[in-house]
Amino acid sequence: MPQWLIAPGPASRDLGVEVARRLGLEVLDIELTVFPDGESKIKIGREVKKASVVVIQSTYPPVDRNLMQLLFTAHKLSEMGAEVYAFAPYLAYARQDKEFLKGEVVSIAVVARLMRAAGIKRLDTVDIHSVNALAYFAFPAHTISAIPLLAEYLKSNYSLKDPIVVSPDLGGAVRAEGFASVMKAECLVLKKVRDKVTGEVSVEDVKVNLEGRDAVLVDDIISTGGSVEKAATLLYKKGVKKVYAACTHPILLGDALERLVRAGVEVIGTNTVPSAVSKVDIAPICATHLSTICT
Repeated sequence: MPQWLIAPGPASRDLGVEVARRLGLEVLDIELTVFPDGESKIKIGREVKKASVVVIQSTYPPVDRNLMQLLFTAHKLSEMGAEVYAFAPYLAYARQDKEFLKGEVVSIAVVARLMRAAGIKRLDTVDIHSVNALAYFAFPAHTISAIPLLAEYLKSNYSLKDPIVVSPDLGGAVRAEGFASVMKAECLVLKKVRDKVTGEVSVEDVKVNLEGRDAVLVDDIISTGGSVEKAATLLYKKGVKKVYAACTHPILLGDALERLVRAGVEVIGTNTVPSAVSKVDIAPICATHLSTICT
């Protein structure tokens, strides 16, 4: 039987340690040095030959640094004789899963090839933006969902008035419907239109009476917050009493959180991306999922 180890990456140290604790597995420490020019140097502090190692490293901003640290770690572990598995709670570049405009790079396909070249044998992630992106990986690649955890958190910690669960766009309809099912609430899907060249987003009006109700916007990622802000503005115009936004990956770039707060939105996220709103711990579902392979 191979020895199983959990290697928490620099971007997911606390999460990795908690997953290891829940699985009863030893933590493999990764030493990181970041030079003044931004280069990362990784050092593995012990022998790992014939061990099976799960590297837990999220690739939130700075995306390229965190991704390269994952690749460096995986490559060295593989070179030292370990069987390497990657758990990237937030997987960057999954939104770039097709050539939307002629000449664009399908970036997730490149990431998949880099991971394979680094020696990664399996990838797991949480609420990947596009399930189609998994098809680019030449080894087993899986996504699990934190949506039930988020829904249970809101259901247990908030007294919502006649809540309605809202998807900001058609692409997130299945996600919102799953959230609504846990909350035993209605579900509404908004129609979002994004200009492929400028990225400008608009939300079409809906002919629904929402007067006095609480609304929960559900999405996988909140990055700039533009889509959520526009959706919240529309919902308040329709008479909604309070707007919440539940997301798996609270990237919240720049002043995104401040703008959402000003727009009357309370954001609840998970710790796939550490942030001020990361109230829901994904360690339980990560440990449960990894227990199926760490045997």
